[in-house]
Amino acid sequence: MTSRSLAPVVARVSHRFRAAPERVFDAWIDPRMASRFLFATGEGTIGRCEIDARVGGEWSITDRRADGDVEHRGQYVEIDRPRRLVFTFQVPKYAQSIDRVEIDIVPDGDGGCELTLTHTLAPEAADWADAAARGWSGILRKQEEALESSAS
Repeated sequence: MTSRSLAPVVARVSHRFRAAPERVFDAWIDPRMASRFLFATGEGTIGRCEIDARVGGEWSITDRRADGDVEHRGQYVEIDRPRRLVFTFQVPKYAQSIDRVEIDIVPDGDGGCELTLTHTLAPEAADWADAAARGWSGILRKQEEALESSAS
C-alpha cells in the first residue's frame, strides 16, 4: 500500500443562495427544515429527523426507501452561526467509516451568501468522492428550493 492510498479524499461543492446566511445556516440545524432537503431521495421519505444542535450533540436522519431505511448520522464538532458548521458523517448501512463535513458560509454583499461544503471521506471511500459531490450538490439545490418555498 502506498502512502497516497492512505490519504483522505475530499469532495467539495459550492452553491450560491439568495437567502441570508442566517437562514441558510439555520436550515441545517432545524429538524423541520432539514427534513425537507437532507438525504431524502426521490423515491424515499424522511421518517425521522433528530437534531441536537450543540457541540458534541448528535444528529440522525433516516430516509425510508422501498428497499429499507437508510440512517445518516453524526455529531457536531463546531457550530459558529452563521459562518461555519462542522460535523461527523456516517451511513452505517453502507460503511463503518466516519467522515467529516465542513460547511462554510460567506455573505455575498447582496443579502445572499455562498455555501462551500467540504466532505472529507475515508481513504477506502476514494471511489465514492464524485458520487458524494453530486449528492451534496443535489442536497444544496433542494435546500434552496426549501428556503424559497418557506419564504413565501
